[in-house]
Amino acid sequence: MRVGVPKEIKVLENRVGLVPGSVRELVAHGHEVVVEHNAGQGIGMDDDAYRKAGAKVLASAAEVFAAADMIVKVKEPQAVERKMLRRGQILFTYLHLAPDPEQAKDLVASGAVCIAYETVTSSAGGLPLLAPMSEVAGRMAVQAGAYYLEKPHGGLGMLLGGVPGVDPAKVVILGGGVVGSHACHIALGMGAEVWVLDRSVDVLRALWRQFGRPLNTVFSTHDAVENHVTSADLVIGGVLIPGASAPKLVSAALVKRMKPGSVIVDVAIDQGGCFETSHATTHADPVYVVDGVTHYCVANMPGGVPRTSTFALNNATLPFVLALADKGWKKALADDPHLKNGLNVAFGKVTCQPVAEALGYAYAAPETVMG
Repeated sequence: MRVGVPKEIKVLENRVGLVPGSVRELVAHGHEVVVEHNAGQGIGMDDDAYRKAGAKVLASAAEVFAAADMIVKVKEPQAVERKMLRRGQILFTYLHLAPDPEQAKDLVASGAVCIAYETVTSSAGGLPLLAPMSEVAGRMAVQAGAYYLEKPHGGLGMLLGGVPGVDPAKVVILGGGVVGSHACHIALGMGAEVWVLDRSVDVLRALWRQFGRPLNTVFSTHDAVENHVTSADLVIGGVLIPGASAPKLVSAALVKRMKPGSVIVDVAIDQGGCFETSHATTHADPVYVVDGVTHYCVANMPGGVPRTSTFALNNATLPFVLALADKGWKKALADDPHLKNGLNVAFGKVTCQPVAEALGYAYAAPETVMG
């Protein structure tokens, strides 16, 4: 199979679909890899690194899309990229379709076979291709929150960990999954007072076992969210419903009652956000203020640390890329029900039920397009 890696074109997106080491693995399996000129520049990997791994470097994205049987990316294809997709071509990347009707419309029209990282599952019940970026974003959320709590950056002028004799910041984390647990790790390490809210007692027990008494765990109810959000200095939203839009846990009325100078970091913004006042921002212009509360809602947070993110993502995606290339998409999906769960759109049909429900499409079971 010929695998194509275009340069990411989303604002300040420096990650890349495959690192040279992954290219070398594909070549060792007998596949061809074409990479767009400077695709790896943002992670410190030049064209020669890809050539040494066995890839052919092409001058433009159009050439890569035209040559490849499968496109491997990081972010959802932008409008100009969606026009380059063709019927039956495999697209393997993050899609986040539920809150993005325009992208869904274009992918349906393209006839391409679109497999989304974020809906691939695992036997353990997790989301293995979302997990590495959730780990990165959870850790970054605390760093970003600490930065914007500083007075020169619009915050209330508070050091996250305090000092002896002075209270630390109260950090409230909504959701105790991968984002939440990694946010806990950094926030506790920085000395903050950390509270995690989740609707699963088992999740709270696991966090309690992992972090011990320094972590405060609370079962999530409307009352609990209201009480803790209004007393927080930093609130991190890390809730996720696979393939669907994030639930709005914090209303605009509740944001209005938060402390002036407090900070919201909405990691769930890729899926529409879990604060009613959230809207997506970029690394170029990451924050805005609503009712005195700073909102950090960067839709591709891990893009801020592209080298770490790209290697972490490749560790998770490479086995699936190899399976798709070695077997072809139909057999790869037939052999692996977890990879099959990643199929969102194929041959003009929406094959992911939460996406179909969110956007008003008729749902088609993956088997109907697998022949």
